[in-house]
Order: sequence, then C-alpha cells, then structure tokens
Amino acid sequence: MTTLPDRPNTALLVIDVQNGVVAGAPRRDDVIANINALLDKARAEEVPVIWVQHSDDGLVQGSDEWAYVPELTRRDAEPLVHKNYGDSFEATDLESLLAERGVGRLVVTGAQSDACIRSTIHGGFVRGYDVTLVSDAHTTEDLSAYGAPAPEQVIAHTNLYWQWQSAPGRTAGLTETAKVDFAG
Repeated sequence: MTTLPDRPNTALLVIDVQNGVVAGAPRRDDVIANINALLDKARAEEVPVIWVQHSDDGLVQGSDEWAYVPELTRRDAEPLVHKNYGDSFEATDLESLLAERGVGRLVVTGAQSDACIRSTIHGGFVRGYDVTLVSDAHTTEDLSAYGAPAPEQVIAHTNLYWQWQSAPGRTAGLTETAKVDFAG
C-alpha cells in the first residue's frame, strides 16, 4: 500500500549491527541469530538485502568497533550504505538503491532501537514506504546511567508504539522473525 508508485517489492534492511554498537546489548546473540534467519529467508526468496553501516567519532571507519559483527556475512551483491546520521536515508544513497530495486516496503532489523532504528523507520515512513519492524531482531545498548530506561524497556516501547503508527496510503507494522512475510 506504499505511496511510492511502481514500487511493489520488499527489502530487508540490516542496520548498524557493528561490534561497537551491539557489544553488551541485551539479547545480542538472539537478535543476531534472528537477523541471520531473516537473511536466509530473504536470500532464498530473492528479496533485496541492504546493509547500513554507521560511522562517527566513536565508530571510526575501518576500526574494529566499526566493523559488522563476524556472525553476519554480507554478500558482494548486497549493497552497503555508509551513513553518518541516525536516519539511514539522510545524506546516503539508500533511496536510490531502493528505487532501482522497485522497493516500496521495508523490513527493518538491527541497532539501536532508540536511535538509528527509530530514525530509519520514521524516515522511511514519512518518505512513503510501508515499514515493518521485526520485534525480536533489534536491540540497543544500556544508557540507563544517563537517565534512559533499561534497554529491554526501550526495545519494548519501540515495539509498542510502532505497531500503532498510521498515515494515509502507508502501513506500519510489527512482526516476529518467525512470522515475517516478505510477500505481504
């Protein structure tokens, strides 16, 4: 139901599952296993997979912290989007990569729930995409020392509010890894 014309396809986004981003994140291994299950399913169904990788002063390009976790393997044919802002669309070629592939629906996974995931799901939604967040395939670090809620609460809140998002001509949704349907 996307508002983008001639965009019938779905893409899987894998956002910022980098060593320095998910080190110590709750359910890290489970989230990565779920992303791997989604990668297998997307590849088997010939669904485009697009990887997103953040860099900034704390995640210096080329450093070990900046590198994707070793448990996830990007294939050469799968584009890698480099970004410097929370929203994966901001100042990147993500939109053109999606347009080339006729994508109007995004299935979103990765980190961090309250930062780059939240920015990207909203960024895609306001740009006309249907956006499905995979509830058990995103995580965040513990920022409670700075006044944030505990990570599990952040994840739960992100899941809670995203399932109720609405806008004309677009759908927002929430699903578990086992229930992801790339066709619909």
